[in-house]
Amino acid sequence: GNCYYKLNQIAPSIYYYEKALLLKPNDREIKNNLSYAQNMTLDAFEPLPETSLSKLYKNITRLLSFDQWSYAAVLFVFLFILAYLLFYYLRYSTQKRIAFIASITSFFIAVFCFVLALIQFRDFKAEMPAIVFSEELIVKSEPNNRSSQAFLLHEGTKVYVLDELDDWKKIELKDGKTGWVPSNEIKLLKDF
Repeated sequence: GNCYYKLNQIAPSIYYYEKALLLKPNDREIKNNLSYAQNMTLDAFEPLPETSLSKLYKNITRLLSFDQWSYAAVLFVFLFILAYLLFYYLRYSTQKRIAFIASITSFFIAVFCFVLALIQFRDFKAEMPAIVFSEELIVKSEPNNRSSQAFLLHEGTKVYVLDELDDWKKIELKDGKTGWVPSNEIKLLKDF
């Protein structure tokens, strides 16, 4: 990403910064470099407004990656087992109560972490981001060359692939606009 940025090639630099973010989503340096590269693009779209509940949901689920949520779930399952064994072997009632409360709490936190890991994994699989590699891309209203122009995109713009038909992909922008582009004009980020 850095090499392409220094060579003034917008689309490849954004593409590789976005790929790096897939591997390490909370890296500040990658996010900073990506914002510099995105400042070089011509297209700027305002995302659709979100409700406060939707923002809270995204903030909680994106706090950790789905791998990290699953590791936390496994850790709390071990704490649940340890606290349950302590409950079984301790003699005094106050110690048993503390061990029981710790085991129940650990169990519910483990279930919560597991559910968040599943939700984030589902969201990760459903989202298909791509980067526009064409210097200027005419987005069509239908998947054929004879259809009318819906809007125009430029190199380095991030889009989300919704559907595919023959050699066309249906894309969506952050602002909710949709249209069809030839498959060879964009490059999927999750090609692994």
